[in-house]
Amino acid sequence: MGILSGQNAIVTGGTRGIGRAIVKAFLNEGARVALFGTRLESAQAAAAELATECGVAPEMVAGYACDIKDTTAVQAAFDAVLATFENKLDILVNNAGITKDNLIMRLPEADWDAVIDTDLKGVYNCIRAAVRPMLKTRGGHIVNISSIVGVMGNAGQANYAAAKAGVIGMTKAVARELASRSITVNAVAPGFVETAMTDVLPEALKEKLKTQIPLGRIAQPEEIASAVLFLASPAAAYITGQVLSVDGGMAM
Repeated sequence: MGILSGQNAIVTGGTRGIGRAIVKAFLNEGARVALFGTRLESAQAAAAELATECGVAPEMVAGYACDIKDTTAVQAAFDAVLATFENKLDILVNNAGITKDNLIMRLPEADWDAVIDTDLKGVYNCIRAAVRPMLKTRGGHIVNISSIVGVMGNAGQANYAAAKAGVIGMTKAVARELASRSITVNAVAPGFVETAMTDVLPEALKEKLKTQIPLGRIAQPEEIASAVLFLASPAAAYITGQVLSVDGGMAM
């Protein structure tokens, strides 16, 4: 029996990187998980792979396609998931996000809009869809993945920083709104993590980044997943409206 036994969870951006590690951590602790991806084929493939990796029954994890910046698509995806969850949703992890980096003077409006719509409006869409079933059961945990970039800024990432800072503000506001119904809302702010996003960085830049991190290394996705697991578990029932930085000390 895991600490999330009997819990139903939705994880956006769950096909790879941090999201995949979160889904795996949840499955290993007994949760039933719906993971969202941009493509149905990759989401279903990830779900099947994770079921095998974690040694759980196939019905414990399912993949769904969802464009989180599309309000109608998000509601349709949540309706489909809730039909299989018997309308009980215990955990929502807003992990999906994109980057389109450039200096502000060269940043196209389309790239600004794309990042804000996905990384900020997408979180709004998913929280709004999750609140109703959580209110019915008077409980739940929402964990939003922000970034240290939203805390301290980063040159060339004005759009991403704005979106992730917005996620922190939204986390605190919604935490106040939902606290009376025993629904906690927290954020995790990762530093640099070994994912597809950072794999494209030149090795020289990675080494330079490490010099800015007191612990002297880039995080693994599983280390972010551990923080999310804690905030989604009964152990964090009295924690809400908080931002947990998992950055090796970079933003302290």
